[in-house]
Amino acid sequence: MESGQGMTELQEKLRILSDAAKYDVACTSSGVDRAGKRDSIGNSLAAGICHSFASDGRCISLLKILLTNHCIYDCKYCLNRRSNDVKRAAFTPDEVCSLTIEFYRRNYIEGLFLSSGVFRSPNDTMEQIYEVVYKLRKIHRFRGYVHVKAIPGADSDILDEVGLLADRMSVNLELPTADSLRLLAPHKSRDSILKPMSRIQKRIVESRQSMGQTARLERAWGVKGLSNGIFKEEDYQERLLAAGTGTGIENRENSGAGGNRLRPLERGLDIRTFAPAGQSTQMIVGATPESDYHMMMVTQALYRQYDLKRVFFSAYIGLNEDSALPDPGSPPPLLREHRLYQADWLLRFYGFQAEELLSEERPNFNVFLDPKCDWAVRHLEYFPVEIMKADYETLLRVPGIGAKSARRIYNARRLGRLDFPDLKRLGVVLKRAHYFITLGGRQMFPVSLEENRITAGLISDSRKKNWELSHGECYRQLNLFDDMKLEAVPEVEDFRKAAGGQL
Repeated sequence: MESGQGMTELQEKLRILSDAAKYDVACTSSGVDRAGKRDSIGNSLAAGICHSFASDGRCISLLKILLTNHCIYDCKYCLNRRSNDVKRAAFTPDEVCSLTIEFYRRNYIEGLFLSSGVFRSPNDTMEQIYEVVYKLRKIHRFRGYVHVKAIPGADSDILDEVGLLADRMSVNLELPTADSLRLLAPHKSRDSILKPMSRIQKRIVESRQSMGQTARLERAWGVKGLSNGIFKEEDYQERLLAAGTGTGIENRENSGAGGNRLRPLERGLDIRTFAPAGQSTQMIVGATPESDYHMMMVTQALYRQYDLKRVFFSAYIGLNEDSALPDPGSPPPLLREHRLYQADWLLRFYGFQAEELLSEERPNFNVFLDPKCDWAVRHLEYFPVEIMKADYETLLRVPGIGAKSARRIYNARRLGRLDFPDLKRLGVVLKRAHYFITLGGRQMFPVSLEENRITAGLISDSRKKNWELSHGECYRQLNLFDDMKLEAVPEVEDFRKAAGGQL
């Protein structure tokens, strides 16, 4: 009976703390490849995680939970703030380990995403998180992916120990400006958030260089050499020297207490670097009045200064009633979140800078056009681009040509002349790209380079998708028995399309 009661209690904790963790964004690729071993459990692949799809089509996920939803802070935007009357729960480190191992053995998950409210103090909470990760790695010999939230205000020594065991660490920036943070999270400060972020970044640099790698995380093919990109290795090295980090790791064996913590971990599973999948952060979109331009400038600064792996954006969901927040019934700004992610992709993989996409005079993204198309129609002086002659950087700036298709074009045109069907096979989205390219001096269709005409053509392709993104009710889990239109009465237009073979 006691065992049954214990299981029921654990299930209730899991229900509460997994639901409370859903506001932490973690849908990303792991960036870590680690094979299994005979005396250990699990592995880690650099494919997608957390309810995402891997390159081979598998849907894989993380166990995404809070250690506790008890919190000493009273952030106005947070469901778990101390003034809210919500059901509270807390896992023990052993319970988190047990859930992770048992779920992994049943093939439910491929890793762990662990965050937490601040219970008693930042140090106390971070020590419990460390205990979880330590027991998973050292006692249970777990080699799967582990993403851990670093708690602002915790001692640097604890962060150092956690970083040697976790694959990725993250510190949530939460809000883009210090003024917004003071308004909505008076118990936090910008400095308290940036300090652990800087600490983690410094340890990643030292650890990577001790392994003979470059200081900056490796990026996609071609981006490192982009003259106008945000990831300039020489600028990064100069900033590290100015900050006193140095260009290599010093020998710390005799540097006092805890001096060997920054050496590659050889005490357990294998030689490990510090947070090998890098660090990330999250910003809330729509809780405060900052523009898209302001958010993108902050995002760009974070990539340049802290070499983050990802910046996540989370559309604010009205949970709490407060005069400083949008009304609880207001829909989350999903389309705006989508536009920020598209722009973030342009920063990381296409060599764009935030100043090219937006400005103080034009501070928000176009509702109807994605940022790349919007930039292109405003800079028609760069088009049309001749596919057979353009360099890789120029190909990346053509709407409808992604990083993979640009690389394929770059390699395929060495072997012979390309045609428009070839471009489609290489992954080019011709319904967008054909406005901006020529192939052997000719266009796919005769189109004049006029901003209004091209904009009208691009908007007609994306209007429906943008409408769906701006309506939160379209985001729900579907099942095999759903049929979204069976109960709708057919209209005259439906009959016409059916007769013409368009349905």
